[in-house]
Amino acid sequence: MAEPRWTPVAARSPRRSTRTLRLGVSAAVVIAVVLAVTVVPPVVQLDQQAVDLALKLQPPSPAHPFGTDDVGRDLLLRCVYGLRVSLLVGLVAALAATLVGTAVGAGAAAFGGWTDRLVMRIVDVFSSVPHLLLGIFIVAMFRPGVWPVIVSVALTHWVSTARIVRAEILSLRARPHIDAAISGGASRRRVIRRHLLPAVLPQAGLAAVLMIPHAMWHESALSFLGLGLPAHQASLGTLVQSARGSLLAGDWWPTLFPGLFLILPTLAVAGLAGIWRERLSPRRRSELML
Repeated sequence: MAEPRWTPVAARSPRRSTRTLRLGVSAAVVIAVVLAVTVVPPVVQLDQQAVDLALKLQPPSPAHPFGTDDVGRDLLLRCVYGLRVSLLVGLVAALAATLVGTAVGAGAAAFGGWTDRLVMRIVDVFSSVPHLLLGIFIVAMFRPGVWPVIVSVALTHWVSTARIVRAEILSLRARPHIDAAISGGASRRRVIRRHLLPAVLPQAGLAAVLMIPHAMWHESALSFLGLGLPAHQASLGTLVQSARGSLLAGDWWPTLFPGLFLILPTLAVAGLAGIWRERLSPRRRSELML
């Protein structure tokens, strides 16, 4: 009698296990960030601007898990409020830049001809100027605040989205169903709205997600230079800027924790966006290497 043949259960591939781990860690960090910025401020009934010089530069302790800053303010609460502001700037600026880039790229590809050439030359001009330098020029024309920073980031980060959307629409225009729609009498506006824009939304959405941490770092750089948010308003950039003197004196916690609040969400969003990008075709994946 023949012995039964057992088929071993296929082991999960190392690549799939790594992807699952990365997805879980990134999702956990994103969920923790969302809970921190939405739950902590209403629950903790403390003034994050309250000054207590008796608690100046206290190291991390059970009463103050992140320690205190140079005027005795609780760093955990300040970091949460700073993350809230920086995340707001990143979300709004990324959305605005994506809308501008999508409109410019779709218009250039749909109209073609001299319009496309003119728009792409404008894109080349914006690409040739460093983002931070152009951002400094824009915010210098306004008083420090949230909206000048948002406008600055939006006006300096739409270029990559415009290139992605234009390249995708140019490839779609050569497909048979687009030719059939045009031959059937569909107007250019209808073709763009019904066929082209829905096809590029996944790429534009991924570009927006990848832009959020970039916008947060841009805001932090401007605030660190004293050109973004006012010094009294908590953001991750202003917290790092105000902690420079403490770091030189050997007090590490006022710099470490705001830096972690900036780095961890960036890595988490990049991890989620990387998994999203891996699901795209190889050609689209190469276009989205921002």
